[in-house]
Amino acid sequence: MFSPFDEEEAYKYCSDFVTQLHNHKGLEQISRESLERKDNGIMTGVLVCKDSTGNKIILKTVSGFRYRINLKAEDNEIFVEPIVSNDEIQKALSANDLKIHQLTNKIKESQSFDEKNALQKERRILTDQSLDKVFDLYSFHCIDGKIRSLKEICRIKNIPGLPPAGTGDCCAPKLLDYAFRHNLTPLSMCEILYKKTDNGILMNRYPPCDERCGILLPVMLGLEILYRDQDILVVNKQSGLLSVPGRGPDKQDCIVNRMKELFPETIEQPAVHRLDMETSGIMILAFNAQAHKNLNKQFENGQIKKEYTALLDGVLAKKGIPESGMNELYFRLDVDNRPHQIWDPVYGKKAVTEWNILGVENYHAPDGSRRPCTRVLFKPHTGRTHQLRLASSDSHGFGIPIIGDTLYGKCDEGERLMLHASYISFCHPVTGKQMEFRSKSPF
Repeated sequence: MFSPFDEEEAYKYCSDFVTQLHNHKGLEQISRESLERKDNGIMTGVLVCKDSTGNKIILKTVSGFRYRINLKAEDNEIFVEPIVSNDEIQKALSANDLKIHQLTNKIKESQSFDEKNALQKERRILTDQSLDKVFDLYSFHCIDGKIRSLKEICRIKNIPGLPPAGTGDCCAPKLLDYAFRHNLTPLSMCEILYKKTDNGILMNRYPPCDERCGILLPVMLGLEILYRDQDILVVNKQSGLLSVPGRGPDKQDCIVNRMKELFPETIEQPAVHRLDMETSGIMILAFNAQAHKNLNKQFENGQIKKEYTALLDGVLAKKGIPESGMNELYFRLDVDNRPHQIWDPVYGKKAVTEWNILGVENYHAPDGSRRPCTRVLFKPHTGRTHQLRLASSDSHGFGIPIIGDTLYGKCDEGERLMLHASYISFCHPVTGKQMEFRSKSPF
């Protein structure tokens, strides 16, 4: 993961925290640690926040649930406890613990390949049952004021089966859970791996982990952050979320307002481009007016390159469409049927789209049925409203809509629009450095 907040201020506090832990032996081990983890070190974390009156609050913690911090907190310091205590976890594990240990011993003693496989399968079932009970204990406070269980977050993130063991025990979700639970505004966050060596201590800085924090933090923060600095924010927008606020109180939840909630110093209009509500993928926003103006100019001048991945509801080759090419289409708003766009070669605006067919595959519909579809890579050279949806569905284009298109095709229950902004490149608006980002298609 990319670190969601600036790290520099928190890094100073975190370095001091590690030094205190080391010099004062400030960690008390309260449960046995596995042998394979013994020499891996301990992740420490600090989140600098401000409360509603502007006072600075320093939150500190360590990863896992096996250690207790034995230091005296300063007036503005808080040592954050694990989301779930060691006692609660041990209680959840106790039901199957003895049987799992017995099976482990039998597996070691077994000389039969078939018997060993059967025992390992039985142990795996019991282990999953135990982990399932542990994960039932985890819930997290999110920036929108809601409390979401770990299992609910996994459903939101489309995580099949159980999440990795230890999900919820890293520093970042602990610190953010405490901050959102107590209405604190995060300002700076840093994590340092504390490891004892023969020569003293080793301190390495790390961002939140992809494996566990990558599941939790996008939901807790309301944004999946791909990159952030003092000028720009790059996010991975989920399907079903507006890019900018719409009209009415029911259309205020959007990328822009989530950004302003997370980063209160953001300018009033930070979006420099939009994705349709049903489209997922990469979106760029600006923290300040200078960056916003520069990025707008790059879009106007066609300097920003974008690619989209789409699943089209049929086989393009059957219609004689070549594997690659470029089309020019002309569309305008249908004023009697907003927000639909209609073909108009006289008054329509030109939309230029390059395409590459990536292959034909089976689409697994929510109702369990399957049908052939075509995966296409689109490279729009213009930025017209619904450009790719029309290039796919209109008879002047491919004549085959994108799967899940509510405007120009059909969207069955449980479906989404199969269109994802998978790549973008641009010049950083302040440094001039060439930037590029990729986002793997979720379908």
